[in-house]
Amino acid sequence: MKNVLLVLLLMLTCATAWAQEVNDGNQLLNRPADRTYDIILESGYLKVGVYENFPPYSYAVDGEPRGIDVELGRRIAKEMGVEFRVHWITPDENLGDDLRNNVWKGHYLAKQRLADVMMRVPYDKQYAYMQDSTGEYINEQVVLFGPYQQETWQIAYDPDKLESVKTVAVFQYHPIGVEIDTLPDFYLSSGLGGRLREQVHHYRNVADAFAAMRRGEVSAVMGMRAEIDHELGKPDNARFQLAGNGFPGIGKQVWDVGMAIKHTHRQLGYALEAIVDRLVRSGDLNRLFAGLELRYSVPQYYREFLEPEALAQAAGE
Repeated sequence: MKNVLLVLLLMLTCATAWAQEVNDGNQLLNRPADRTYDIILESGYLKVGVYENFPPYSYAVDGEPRGIDVELGRRIAKEMGVEFRVHWITPDENLGDDLRNNVWKGHYLAKQRLADVMMRVPYDKQYAYMQDSTGEYINEQVVLFGPYQQETWQIAYDPDKLESVKTVAVFQYHPIGVEIDTLPDFYLSSGLGGRLREQVHHYRNVADAFAAMRRGEVSAVMGMRAEIDHELGKPDNARFQLAGNGFPGIGKQVWDVGMAIKHTHRQLGYALEAIVDRLVRSGDLNRLFAGLELRYSVPQYYREFLEPEALAQAAGE
């Protein structure tokens, strides 16, 4: 009997520990925790939502969170005087699903598991104020704010296969690798009236596409600039080069990246925005990227009002 009670106590203890790890709010009706700014400060930690397995932005090495969004999250938490805690995000069908599952409502299997703030969210007014067929705002439950980086598309190529890449038209005759079901995939597959389609090779991610380029399966790889820079920083990819071409007809060549919080947590948003603003203007964010061997671009948001001298400081020039 004592053994049975001991097993039951052990099971209860383990279950409680697991619940404390993922359910840190009110259990009533299984509602998500309402972690306001004051509650976050009292708790002593900030839960920062980042995408899992998404180098160089956020990933794990031997169980330790790494990446530019992780480092920025650590810096924000330090500025707030609290501990950084990672909240790994598994991407769903679209950004709206990710915001719902991780910022304002919670996944139906783990409604208490929410991030205090989510990183790597497009800072786009058109998306923020998008309406459905009835005129209701689709993203009324979240606030998109705090642009901290400008991202763009980039191609890297094998100089043994191509002399240069001045236009994507060259990929009518040379194979190019892309991550499947991404914008580069759709763009190249439909570009020039579909004339590139047969040359587009699909891979699980950008790293796999680079591995294919090393094997000679493709002559180039297209992805986000930071992804390309991250791969070019690896010794095995040192011989590959950056292309300087543009992407006509792609829709958005460059875009700002920011953060998202629940719409009722405005005070938290103001505090985070002030911290990120200081990091951008001081050039600290540029140095953060440089420390990870990544190129940094000041968001368009700041380019519209910063004086040339202040913009140069933010860009590390």
